[in-house]
Amino acid sequence: MMIRKMSCAALGLVALLSAGAARADGLAQLKQFMEGTRAAKGTFTQQVFAKSGHKPQQAGGTFAFSRPGKFRWVYDKPYAQVLVGDGRTLWAFDPELNQVTTKKLGQALGSSPAAILAGDNALERSFVLKDAGVADGLEWVEATPKGEDSSFERIRLGLSGGQLRAMLLFDNFGQTTSVQFSQIERNPALDAALFHFVPPKGADVVGDGSPAGAAR
Repeated sequence: MMIRKMSCAALGLVALLSAGAARADGLAQLKQFMEGTRAAKGTFTQQVFAKSGHKPQQAGGTFAFSRPGKFRWVYDKPYAQVLVGDGRTLWAFDPELNQVTTKKLGQALGSSPAAILAGDNALERSFVLKDAGVADGLEWVEATPKGEDSSFERIRLGLSGGQLRAMLLFDNFGQTTSVQFSQIERNPALDAALFHFVPPKGADVVGDGSPAGAAR
């Protein structure tokens, strides 16, 4: 259940990486990232802090993306889960349940963190962006979704030296998800198979997408 909750943020959540201008403010670095980074891969660690103040839930794994619309976000601890966006369909695979949940990618993105990862460069269409100052050695940008149907109240992006270092996501239930990025490679050669998903034999497939919607 912990990882299933985390996967919403992972649409993230899967990430924003490597811009390219040291000592620029947050908005300038974010703009350069959007204009200059078509693909990236790396690792992440994630914590979810509940409104109640209970001990944070922790997870980690790897990610890769190729804009627009393709990404792979893999949790390898504490439980396995795979999220794949193939350009048309979002696939979420839970090995423990042997279940695949599908959703049309456009509906899954909207004004979500994944729109920054997998969408086009026109962030201002979906978000109100503003510089949020310096804290913890990072330049911060705050992104507030314009759409009322977003599950997030706001998102904070922390950058340093032209790299995205951290992301904070504040959802509508009072939870805060903190993501730290590392081992980032900008614009690597990525195998197209990373963004192609075929449901495992015998898996239960549910949702508004379908196996026919997978990239080929």
